[in-house]
Order: sequence, then structure tokens, then C-alpha cells
Amino acid sequence: MSTLKINGIFPAMATPFNSDGDVWKAKVEYNVSKWNKTDLAGYVVCGSTGESVLLDHNERFQFWEWVAEAAEPEKILIAGTGAESVRETLALTNKAAELGYKAALVVNPHYYKGQLSSARAQQAFYGAVADGAKIPVLLYNLPQNTGIELATDAVAELSHHPNIIGMKDSSGNVGRMIRMLGEVKQGFQMLTGHAGTLAPALSVGAVGAVLAFANAAPYACISIWEAHRTREADAAMDWQRRIHKPATLIAEKYGIGGLKHAMDVMGYFGGMPRLPLLPPTLEAKKEIEAAFADLRG
Repeated sequence: MSTLKINGIFPAMATPFNSDGDVWKAKVEYNVSKWNKTDLAGYVVCGSTGESVLLDHNERFQFWEWVAEAAEPEKILIAGTGAESVRETLALTNKAAELGYKAALVVNPHYYKGQLSSARAQQAFYGAVADGAKIPVLLYNLPQNTGIELATDAVAELSHHPNIIGMKDSSGNVGRMIRMLGEVKQGFQMLTGHAGTLAPALSVGAVGAVLAFANAAPYACISIWEAHRTREADAAMDWQRRIHKPATLIAEKYGIGGLKHAMDVMGYFGGMPRLPLLPPTLEAKKEIEAAFADLRG
């Protein structure tokens, strides 16, 4: 299990819904068929960008299955399977394994913040999940949503578990990433989830990224990755500056509704978010369209 390599750029896939509010198979296939033609390393399905907390289990299973059917064989499939309990997380993780997914991205439980913020609690949760998971596990640090930062001590200890292969850090804190990379086991694979710091994160040791922004602008993200891979630091930073405004609009101002509009603008299908999330206003749409105008879809 621990030999799985996850280098490169992965879109944190948005979930397309039809006019009845159901997950839309035809648009799943449409988006994946276009991404298949790029050098994206694979797909992350049912993470936070995929509105996973707003999907029931059957919808997750359908979405996973449809992506697995549409993806080219060389694309690495990663399932977002985090839940509030070990039991539910394992049920989701092992279902994803049955559907052909190669790894599970597991966000930490966070409803009981007062009891789940300690390194001890985090180690207990992830250790139990990794013990029972049939596929490798990636830790997922998303303090913007969870209100909990994964403790460096916990990450360092968990990096030695044979079935925990890496981590997605969406905090955007490159300094903290450097510190964590200095504490974890050699070979532990760090991914950034923050498009606004993609080039800096790669430069300090991240092996790739899982990005909402890559739904709408995969070529820009891949260009930064390729420039890093070929040691063209100036080119990587030039691309980083080009994506700064649109990436910031999506990540910090307009969220999933804004991302979905950007996807529509860039030739993919975004559509409407699921309530209670809201689509962008007319003024916001114009701002998004202007920010993405010079990027290739």
C-alpha cells in the first residue's frame, strides 16, 4: 500500500447537479472526459469542494462509481471519506476501495472540537482508520472549515503508520508545512490544497496538490507543476502571479458557488451549488469572468 506515489496535480472535483438537484451523471462524464486529455495526475472525489457533507451515502457511491468508469486507467483515484466517527469513515473508505479507488483523503472529525483538538485524539482517530482501511490513507488538514489544526506532533507520529502515506494541507501556511516536513518520516508525501501558495509549497517539498482551482483552470496548475518539476523556478512564480487573483477569488471570496461559475466560464460544467450554499451574484459573476479571462480552460 505504501508504495503509491501521488505526485502531480489533482482537481478537488466539484459535484454537478441537475435541475432536480440530483448528481448529474452526464456532466460528471463530460468534465472527466475533458480532464482526461490533460496531464492531471488523477481525481479527488467527494472532498470539501465536492460538497461531500451535503451528499448522502448513495450519492457518494454513485459519484465515485461514475468517475471511476469515466477516468482513463492511468489517472489515480482518491476518495474523500472523512466522517465524524471511525466506524462511518471506515465504511466509506472500504466502499471506495471496492470501487477501485487507490487512496482515501480523510478529514479529521471536528463537531466535538473541545475533545478532538488534541494530538492524542487525532492520533487515535487516524490510527484506527488506517488500521482498518483497505487502501492507503491521506490526512487532511482543513482548519478553515473544521476549526481544528492537525497537530504537528500528531502528524509526525502518524507518518510512521504503514498505511498512512501522506497529507493534504489546505491551510496555505507554507512555514508550518516546512516545519511538518522536518518532523515526518522520510517519504511522507505532502500535498498542498491551496492554489494561492502552490509554487512556494512545491519549492519547500510538497509533491503535488489537490486544488479546487484545478476544476476550472487545470492547465495553469499543471504549468506550475511542470515548471517546478523541470526546475524553472522563475516560470513557476510567473504562473503563480498570474493565478493569484482568480485563485484568491475562489478560495477566499466566492467559494464553491464562485468556483462552479468559473467552471462554466472555462468550458466545464459547474452549475449550481446545493443549498444552503448559494450561487454568486451578477456582480460576482462579472468579477470572476474578468479574473479568468486570460487563463486557458
